[in-house]
Amino acid sequence: MKTAVTILTVAAAGVVAFYIIRRIESRNMRKKISSEGFETATDVLYPDRRRSFSKYRIGPILPQ
Repeated sequence: MKTAVTILTVAAAGVVAFYIIRRIESRNMRKKISSEGFETATDVLYPDRRRSFSKYRIGPILPQ
């Protein structure tokens, strides 16, 4: 019983630590992007990060 509680405690601590680290990294990335200005694209600042751009359309959008 003690080992199960210990395992759950360690897992919960790991999840919380992962969440906090991701928030800090995201905040630092947004801070760097905002200090550069809107003219600099995120793919220029972070070329090694892949993002899904399936929602975005590249090129002119003509009315239908």
